[in-house]
Amino acid sequence: MRMSRLFFRTLREVPADAESASHRLLLRAGLVHQLAAGIFDFLPLGQRVKAKIEAIMREEMDAIGGQEVSLPLVHPAELWQRSGRWYQIGDDMARFTDRNGRAYCLAMTHEEAMAELVQQVVRSYRQLPLLLYQIQTKFRDEPRPRGGLIRVREFTMKDAYSFDRDQAGLDAFYPRIYQAYFNIFRRCGLDVMAVESDTGMMGGSMAHEFMALTPVGEDTLLLCDACGYRANRQIARFRKPEPPQASPLPREEVHTPGVDTIAGLARYLGIPEAETAKAIFLVAEMQEDGSGEPREQFVFAVVRGDMELNETKLANAVGARRLRPATHQEIRAIGAEPGYGSPVGVDRSQALVVVDDLVARSPNLVAGANRPDYHFRHVNFDRDYQAHVVTDIVAAAEGHGCIRCGSPLRAARGIEVGNIFKLGTRYSEAMGATYLDEEGNARPLVMGSYGIGSGRLLASIIEQNHDEYGIIWPITVAPYQVALVSLFTGRTPQVVEAADRFYEALIGAGVEVLYDDRDERAGVKFNDADLLGIPIRLTVGARGLAEGLVELKLRRNGETRPVAVEELVPAVQEAIQAERARIEATLTQEVLDIQPGR
Repeated sequence: MRMSRLFFRTLREVPADAESASHRLLLRAGLVHQLAAGIFDFLPLGQRVKAKIEAIMREEMDAIGGQEVSLPLVHPAELWQRSGRWYQIGDDMARFTDRNGRAYCLAMTHEEAMAELVQQVVRSYRQLPLLLYQIQTKFRDEPRPRGGLIRVREFTMKDAYSFDRDQAGLDAFYPRIYQAYFNIFRRCGLDVMAVESDTGMMGGSMAHEFMALTPVGEDTLLLCDACGYRANRQIARFRKPEPPQASPLPREEVHTPGVDTIAGLARYLGIPEAETAKAIFLVAEMQEDGSGEPREQFVFAVVRGDMELNETKLANAVGARRLRPATHQEIRAIGAEPGYGSPVGVDRSQALVVVDDLVARSPNLVAGANRPDYHFRHVNFDRDYQAHVVTDIVAAAEGHGCIRCGSPLRAARGIEVGNIFKLGTRYSEAMGATYLDEEGNARPLVMGSYGIGSGRLLASIIEQNHDEYGIIWPITVAPYQVALVSLFTGRTPQVVEAADRFYEALIGAGVEVLYDDRDERAGVKFNDADLLGIPIRLTVGARGLAEGLVELKLRRNGETRPVAVEELVPAVQEAIQAERARIEATLTQEVLDIQPGR
């Protein structure tokens, strides 16, 4: 491609809200154009990268027996109603009615539609196992799109769905998709780690996320460098401190004027925060049976004062689809007091009381007295109050002990670039997707679901592969393999002739070349070559040609070397192969690490 004909424009300045490196560079390099919040056009250079990423996805899915299909973006509401997710998903789902009053949605994912499709085709155990996948548009009405392609509304996803006879079949396949995902990311030049994660709206018995570590990541990960434990903070567990052994003391009320925070309470009484109980008042949006409107349930959570509530763990513990802070009026309606709350004396018929397991084992804590300016000393679980649920509902943090080995955990930020789920039979049962076993008995198909967003993956590659000058594309996904830069002036027509000749020779040898034949200064051309991140740059100038040489430069490390004109094509092919070999060397066998204690 000649740059004089390329549909693109580099930018010197980008919008102020482009905070991440990938967002800035995508716009500056002319790979994408923002049409609206969270909605982007892909320009030719960006589209070429995206197509290469998706080609790698196809190859890896085909290698494990996947078959590509294409399902609609628009789904009838009835599919999602049958699974219950029509009622469980809130405003993130775009819903509409057609001219005949029928309800539809724009698909966020395709579990229901895939199960319905397979229900029409699969009849016998002889047709199993089965893996179907697609690379297709999704829509999610994100309330706060950010980070360019990292969090968007409309996006392209490679989503795959496996169908097995039983759980054992799914368990056997899961490590294969796990390995295929590592292959995809590494072939794209992206360094990732897999962490166990929350199953969220998808449901199922197990899920893993593939995380690209970067400071701009939205997810917090807890990592143990000693034993390799890794988990998303949403579900990460840790070794909680053993509370002191003590007999319950008589409960007593103490005056604490104006002390309505845990930190203030600990200072006022001269005690550590670990000797207090923290009350958190929330209202959960619950779903009774998947058929009617959701109902609200007041949730009273209790954690130790030195811990933080993990809302994902709490939502999972009570079966809530979302949580919101309770109002002061709602808090007082159950017999509690904002700033001075505790479960002591609370009407348990009006509030679902959930207590962290560490609080339940900690004697003689200080807790609110449910009236302004007063607290109770020596509050003990079971004697002074009871709970509907006792479980782990606190957030792991840096420095907490690893659940496996006790070593301090390390926190890191990451971008989720892919996820895999063991779904089980939730969707197949809802859609009536069954098969006949050897005895002729109808059994539900056991499903798995596996997704990668190609746009987010593209952005994550840039986050990990850039410098102050621009993008540094891995050779496998670069829009072009070679940037050919012609340094000509009106007095050097031989440079144009030579560059044209080299361009044709490289194209004829199957090399992907972006030829900068524009009438621009050398500095502009070099800057654009660095900004666009093409892996190999060839510079054709009058001085070099006079010596029969062309300069070859690697974008990755800035290494340069002269290449004889007659050896140009084989030298470029050798450089391309060397860059590919670097990527291939990262394709190692992975062991699926199942974390304990879930």
